[in-house]
Amino acid sequence: MVLIGRTAERAELAAALARATTGRAGVVLVSGDAGVGKTHLVSELIHAARDEGCAVLVGQCAELGESMPYLPLADALWTAAQPGAPEADAVRAALDARPVLRQLLPDGGPDPGAAAELAQQQLFGAVLGLLGELGHERPVLLVLEDLHWADQSTRHLLTFLCRVLQRERVCLVGTYRSDDLHRRHPLRPVVAELLRLPNVTGVMVAPFGPGETAAYLAELSRGSAPMTAAAVERVHRRSEGNPFYAAELYSARLDGPATGEPTELPSALADLLLSRMERLSDAGQRVVRVAAVAGRRIDDELARRVSGLDEAAVGEALREVVSHQLLVPSGTGYTFRHALLREAVYADLLPGERTRLHADFARLLAARPEGTRGVAAELAHHSLAAHDLPAAFAASVRAGDEAGRLGAPAEAVEHYERALELWDAVPDPEAAAGTDRVRLSLTAGKESARAGEPRRAVHRLRRLAEVADPADRRLGSQIREHLATYLGDIDEDDEARRTAREAVAMLAGEPPSAERAWGMATYARSLLYRDPDHEMPEYAEKGVTEARAAGALGAEAALLVTLGIWRESREADAGGVELFARARDLADTAGDSPIAAGRARFHHARAKLDRGDLVGAAVAADEGVRFVLAEGLRWSAYGIVMLSLRYLIHYTTGEWAEAARLADELPVRVVRPVEGESSAYALFVEVALGSPRAGERLRWIEPLREQDLFLNYLAGGLAAEHALWRGDLVSAAKDVDNVLGTAYGETDGAIRLAATGLWAQAELAARARVAGDAAAERAAVAAADQLLDLARTVVAVHTDGRPRAWIGLEGHAWLARAEAERLRVDGVHDVELWRRATDLFTYGDPAGDSGGGFVYEVARSRWRLAEALAETGDRDAAEAEWRAAVEVAERLGARPLLDALRDLGARARIGAAPGLRRNGDSGPLGALTGREREVLRLVADGLGNKDIAAELFISPKTASVHVSNILAKLGVATRTQAAAVAHREGLR
Repeated sequence: MVLIGRTAERAELAAALARATTGRAGVVLVSGDAGVGKTHLVSELIHAARDEGCAVLVGQCAELGESMPYLPLADALWTAAQPGAPEADAVRAALDARPVLRQLLPDGGPDPGAAAELAQQQLFGAVLGLLGELGHERPVLLVLEDLHWADQSTRHLLTFLCRVLQRERVCLVGTYRSDDLHRRHPLRPVVAELLRLPNVTGVMVAPFGPGETAAYLAELSRGSAPMTAAAVERVHRRSEGNPFYAAELYSARLDGPATGEPTELPSALADLLLSRMERLSDAGQRVVRVAAVAGRRIDDELARRVSGLDEAAVGEALREVVSHQLLVPSGTGYTFRHALLREAVYADLLPGERTRLHADFARLLAARPEGTRGVAAELAHHSLAAHDLPAAFAASVRAGDEAGRLGAPAEAVEHYERALELWDAVPDPEAAAGTDRVRLSLTAGKESARAGEPRRAVHRLRRLAEVADPADRRLGSQIREHLATYLGDIDEDDEARRTAREAVAMLAGEPPSAERAWGMATYARSLLYRDPDHEMPEYAEKGVTEARAAGALGAEAALLVTLGIWRESREADAGGVELFARARDLADTAGDSPIAAGRARFHHARAKLDRGDLVGAAVAADEGVRFVLAEGLRWSAYGIVMLSLRYLIHYTTGEWAEAARLADELPVRVVRPVEGESSAYALFVEVALGSPRAGERLRWIEPLREQDLFLNYLAGGLAAEHALWRGDLVSAAKDVDNVLGTAYGETDGAIRLAATGLWAQAELAARARVAGDAAAERAAVAAADQLLDLARTVVAVHTDGRPRAWIGLEGHAWLARAEAERLRVDGVHDVELWRRATDLFTYGDPAGDSGGGFVYEVARSRWRLAEALAETGDRDAAEAEWRAAVEVAERLGARPLLDALRDLGARARIGAAPGLRRNGDSGPLGALTGREREVLRLVADGLGNKDIAAELFISPKTASVHVSNILAKLGVATRTQAAAVAHREGLR
């Protein structure tokens, strides 16, 4: 049938698909009341996409509660992979390369290699990779229908894709019933959040107007007697413009009088929908009722076995049902033409009839091979509806296990909690579950934490710690070790430390075991933040010994990383790099702890960077990125920081083309702190380049800064630098103060912030001196003293009061810059301090054998060193430093720094002095020397002798002499007249 109306809605969808074909991924959320025509509208887009050669994947949610994780994704992949589907070969190949997705399909089977703790992140990464891979060949249209029935994991996947799809050739379309989204519906806040994203568009499908209803009914009546105008008006009024209701009213009219008037129908919609079913034969009605209980889809075999009809009879009944358009072919089976039909038929079943049909489905499902994808969840659903509690209990446990393997922790919790609710109602539950009640509840708690609900996990595990059998000390230790981890996740650090200590103490005197090793690893990690009894590092070393004795390689790796962090931060021990490498190798050997492996890789690369081994850091970071991508962990916590570290290494080594390429992949328009953190890294290069995108990125990040300490630290310092380059000194000082007033004021990162703040205060002090504002100068000096004290304090002591011996080479370089900037607040340009800062930023390798140091910061330090040398009169040395800095700034494209260097060159008369005419030029200025031209330019800017002296590194007396000579040579009496000549001659 042709699409009636919907011109604007169709254009919005077509535009989103067109953008996707050019590499601008987009999402469209289509909403509207049940029956208003959402599916018809999207079907038109699907047909158009196929005509244009797009790969099309279509999946549908089902009204089975939230028991089937990733149902629409699995539906879309399964349908697209069927032989004969246009996308079959490409989809099958993509699935074969991604076992974590392959196991979603009915024939996929479990993936024993999947790491349960990170399975959801791996699955999300695999979906993104699959869509990107398909998009390389041709644009992709992914349609997820009926999202109002989506499970929580599908909602999380939808949110993930909406946020990360950027330059893929993918168009994602989701549909949902707006009339179903009551205030507490779980999709409601998701939609509200997603519609704030710049790449997400909302399209609301409204009811027909009178003219559209008339056109729709005319299309329906094509080939038969047309309806009268009065009948059309009545249908429109009764259907309220809802196309599905209008079609049902029209269908009912076909059996009515020949007048064309619709028959009187019951006012209840259910009766209206069921009136079509009443025209079927008994066999046809039986098949429809069976399909209603089946839920989302039914095939010929299920229809035959549950209905009790023979093969010929069920085939005839299905043909009849399809011809009456109650069921429509879908893939290898049939679905209802509209979900409202299924709901009406299901609601019309007698209670006993409904129970018997659910029991029949449960028996068929129970006979299927164990482990078949989705069977356990459906079996639990049908068994519970059939009041078979033992079967529902056992199936719920299996469904929870399957959901956990699939990376659907929210659905796993739902299944486990249903089993725990039924525990006392079934015989011998431990035998059926294969575990006891406490361990099953512990598993549910762990899945709650994986689902992003650590507080819920803490609440459950606190209760378990109280009720668990005290004689089972290993179980008690496991409960407390996990509880301590989750307490740390919600910043309950003191309780976390006490609980981890209890976990270890419960196994005191026992032989080494994995449980005790993990307890020690968790406790040791808690000591990194507060070690009141000074137990580290002896405790961690003991833990390593016990973990090795127990064969707990993952725990040993975790302990080695913790020990390495402690040693390098307190003992200046270069052996930390080797510890991280050993931890990485152990975690790889264990094969069951990707978090430990990712953590070890991050610190291995980070420690090399801190030690100034830039080449080694780049190699380690590249290897770490390959690991997280291969494991499907691109969007895990360690995946994000590993990719960010690789970006920072390119930024540090001056490989800005590659850094900018990586930055282009980061979203600018962000709405959540985690997105803001990822986006903020791009600011390092964008601020240094003077890119206008830096300002746009900062505007999007600004509202999020107060929500996240690390984001505030990262963006705040770079916002201050951005403001300084633009001359906005007050904003820069405020940004620095804002960050240093938080917990980050006590960390290593405070040194860089303090140096940036001192830069601002030095400029404010200079401005105050020029203006003769003694109060403002004193305020700048006082603020500068506080900033330098803070930087020195961070270096002097650790947060637990111990002397700090190691802050990394970069930290010491920033401290040297802070010291030099503090003297500049007093108007003193100290050559030795700026030379020290320059040298330290080379990381002890001025020849570049290990990467050339921090290339950009070396150039920035040389800028100030050249300025200090010029002031002391060492013009040759100043020019050498100036030229070296200019060469780097030009190569990097660091426009703000290059502008500052050019300004210095003009003021100090080193290098080229752009904007100045040469001696020998004709005109009124021909008699002036080069220095006199510089002075005249500043006179034209309105500067007095004192200001001119400061700009040109000369004394005020010398500036006065130059001004007198200029007035005489120009033949004018006043500075104002001299400025007029300068303006007229274009000197400025």
